[in-house]
Amino acid sequence: MFVIGTAGHIDHGKTALVRALTGIDPDRLKEEKERGMTIDLGFAWLKLTGGKEVGIVDVPGHERFIKNMLAGAGGIDIALFVIAANEGVMPQTREHLAILDLLEIKKGIIVLTKKDLVDAELLGLVTLEIEEFVSGTMLDGAPIVAVSVVSGDGILELLKTLEQIISGIQPRKDIGRPRLLIDRSFSIAGSGTVVTGTLIDGSLTQGQEVEIQPSGLKVRIRGLQSHKNRIESVGPGTRVAANLVGVSASDVNRGDVLTNLGWLVPAKRIDARLRLLPQTRHPLRHGTILSFHSGAAEVMARIHLLESDELKPGESGLAQFALADPVAVVKGDHFIIRSPNDTLGGGVIINIRTARHKRFKQETIEQLKSMNEGSQADLIMATLEMKQPLAVKAVSVACNVPASDVQQLIADLFQEKRIVMAGSGDAAILMTRPFWQDIIDRSVALVSDYHRSYPARPGISKGEVVNKINLKLHPVIMQKLLDEHLLIEDGAVIRMPSFSVKLTKEQDVKIAAFLKSLEQNPFSPAGDVVPEPDILAILIKQDRVVKVTEGVIFSRDAYDEMVKRIVSYGKEKGKITAAEVRDLLGTSRKYAIALLEYLDSKKITRRVGDERVIR
Repeated sequence: MFVIGTAGHIDHGKTALVRALTGIDPDRLKEEKERGMTIDLGFAWLKLTGGKEVGIVDVPGHERFIKNMLAGAGGIDIALFVIAANEGVMPQTREHLAILDLLEIKKGIIVLTKKDLVDAELLGLVTLEIEEFVSGTMLDGAPIVAVSVVSGDGILELLKTLEQIISGIQPRKDIGRPRLLIDRSFSIAGSGTVVTGTLIDGSLTQGQEVEIQPSGLKVRIRGLQSHKNRIESVGPGTRVAANLVGVSASDVNRGDVLTNLGWLVPAKRIDARLRLLPQTRHPLRHGTILSFHSGAAEVMARIHLLESDELKPGESGLAQFALADPVAVVKGDHFIIRSPNDTLGGGVIINIRTARHKRFKQETIEQLKSMNEGSQADLIMATLEMKQPLAVKAVSVACNVPASDVQQLIADLFQEKRIVMAGSGDAAILMTRPFWQDIIDRSVALVSDYHRSYPARPGISKGEVVNKINLKLHPVIMQKLLDEHLLIEDGAVIRMPSFSVKLTKEQDVKIAAFLKSLEQNPFSPAGDVVPEPDILAILIKQDRVVKVTEGVIFSRDAYDEMVKRIVSYGKEKGKITAAEVRDLLGTSRKYAIALLEYLDSKKITRRVGDERVIR
């Protein structure tokens, strides 16, 4: 399906034209009918002779309701640009055309209404004026059709023209992440909350669990309608009404987005390419507060110009918007900026959920330009440089690249050795090769410095490496360092592959003295000659001693002999007590209890009351 949007000055006949085309009165508000003026969005639909259905969004033309017009302009495929033949180009004609141009609506038809009020000569002059007026805009070369809704003259020609244009447009691609741009929310007795909007980027299904962003509310779709027909599923490019379970109408606002669970994270700061309209009356200065419109959303924002202190009318530049409230947008969405009463310009969102940038920083500017102008591969690289490491599953959203294309693009970049992947499946992340090399360099430097400072220690704790290299959120990077043998995990510590403990002569003397002290009374060693922690750690790692408790340490030979005797005795008698261990080993109760508790922890023995049994 396709969505058509009207545009044009107030009283130029947009609503009457929609009635003539569809037989539906899009004015739904009592005030609209009383005043004969469209205030809010109106909706209708039409089935063409070829069987294709189109939805129609009728927007207000009055300058006070431009914000409502913007809410309806998001998601339209074709513009019906309406100009009254008896009046020609008027102020809102210019503003609406500027908006359509900024939104890059690709297709349009210029409809000259009220042809019955002018003669053929004036109609010809108005046509020439309009051709000149639209030159260089999205409507340059668009067909011009003159109609009269009073007599019906030209309506059939308009329908044929519309059908020709639609036949040449590719339907919106379903990229698997539906976004219903909500422009209305209301309640129906017996049904509950209903939201309407234009569906883009994916499909919705009756019974589906979805969420509303930016609020994050989880809801379920009870029912779907399109053009007042109940349907079980609906694809992109369609006007949709969704009956929701789990939310009240007052909790949903115009500008919210209904979508799949878990992927669309609202943004409060975005990067964009901005173009100022030539007819703007003043330059746009850095730091200006203005209103930001995208889809059906409107929010106040402060603009940070990244390349200059101001933009003059007609100029373009990179900008960052700090939004007063979060909005649910994605890269590639179009936007419009306005002062209280004027449309100033607009452009395309380049980057979402971004950090605040330093102005005039050339590296940032080049990255944003690549994200805006480069190929899909360049886009992925530029996005990585700003957001790395980035989960593979997040690339499609961050870069606005269809998920079906992402895997091949990643494979190509990997083959070209431009990116590095860590992890697999849902845990897989991507990095640029320089970023990965920086992690290697910092990790190796950290561990090597530790070895130089503490040559008698077997290595640095894994937690310290993770924290100092800032890998806490990305454990797969640590694992990649280990898998590639850049670092070695040795028990509870990390060391360099080539490292071995280096002892001083003084430390060798201390070790010899300690081991000799253990031999003098092997089952009851003195507790007052325990060496310093570094030396003890080396002996434990070398398996020369066994630390049973903080103050009880046995030589490995003595420990093995004690375990052998205890196990043999316990199996023969069926049990063993601490007193029996004491007598068996000729030691004290202190050592017997400490040893048995250690054997319990090693699951060699199991305590049953005051006795132990061999496992």
